[in-house]
Formats: sequence, C-alpha cells, structure tokens
Amino acid sequence: MAPDADDTGTTPAEPRDPHAHLARDGRLAPLVERHGRLELDPAGDPFERLVVSLVNQQLSSAAAATIRERLFDRFELTPAGLLAADEDALHEVGLSRQKVDYVRHAATAAKEGRLDRERFVGMDDAAVVAELTDIRGVGDWTGKMFVMFVLGRKDVFPVEDLGIRRAMESLFGDLSRVRMREQAEPWRPYRTYASLYLWNHHEDGSPNVPTAEG
Repeated sequence: MAPDADDTGTTPAEPRDPHAHLARDGRLAPLVERHGRLELDPAGDPFERLVVSLVNQQLSSAAAATIRERLFDRFELTPAGLLAADEDALHEVGLSRQKVDYVRHAATAAKEGRLDRERFVGMDDAAVVAELTDIRGVGDWTGKMFVMFVLGRKDVFPVEDLGIRRAMESLFGDLSRVRMREQAEPWRPYRTYASLYLWNHHEDGSPNVPTAEG
C-alpha cells in the first residue's frame, strides 16, 4: 500500500534554517530550546539501518536495544551473514520467527541491490516508501525510517509512530492521525527535524512506549 502523500515529499522552497523555522511554532519552540540543534546523520549502511528498523517494530526502546545489542554482538550484520545464520540462533537473540523471516527478506533485497542509495536518486519520498514496502516486513513506518535516516530526507512525518503520537498528545491533546497531520503542516518543509524533537520530548518522559507496526 502506498504511503499517504501528505506524510512525505519535501516542498521545493526551504525558507530558513530548520531549527529557526520550527522554533516559530510556539509549541515546538521550548523543545528546540531544550534540545538544541538536532541534526540528521544519514551515514551508515542501508541494510544495517533497515534491520535496525525491523528489529524496532512494535517493541519498546529498551527491549529493542537489548535485541539489537545481542544481534550485533553475535552475527555479522551483512546480507550474506544473516542469510547464512542459523534460524534458531537468530531466534535465540530475541527475534521472533516472523522477524527472522523479515530480516532474511531484507538481506535478499540488499543482495539484489534494492537498498542501494543510488537507486532512489530522483525518486520522491512517497515513491521510495512504496518501493520499500514491496519487501516483506517493511510497512509505511519502516519505509519512512529508511527515508529519514538512510536517505536523509528532510520532510517526512511518521504519523504511525507511537512515540510521535504520545509527544504530540502531550503538546496538543488527544489527536487523530488527520489532526496530527494538520498540526504538523506548519512544520513543512522540515517535518523530519520536527520528528527528532518530538522523539526527544517523548523520551524525556516515557521511554518505553512501543514503536509502530510495519
């Protein structure tokens, strides 16, 4: 299923520094002041980043961190390494049988070149997410994490993320997804940066809410 186009797609005009732009919103300004300049760092291996997002699905940050640490310590986190790994051994580090299947499909996609950054040059954010969701286990949330943290796109809003929801509810009250998108509209073209501030705000008060599914 294609992602909602309202959640992706940087507008061409970038009128100002992202932090100054977001600080113009009275609700976000205290977060910008508290956390300072938060920056995107899209360096790193696309496959590894995708595996991290797959592990994180539907887990609290603490549980996901434990599984990631075991996975990184025990296995070579490459497509070949995870495809060669024993399924029971992967399960032993905390991956569900379903997630073992997901990381193996991601490994196959990586071997086929489907995660190469060059593949996505010229594609808008929604098209990238749609392409990624053809990989088993990758839903809109996981696709958006890739677009944000692998490709470094600036205007992605992961409305599915429960940490984002909780942070926004603390600022704006109870919100539907439609209302979340409406509240985030003034943050264009820097909704990725706004998300960084919202995650930090959420972690300040409630670090163990699970992420979204898929």
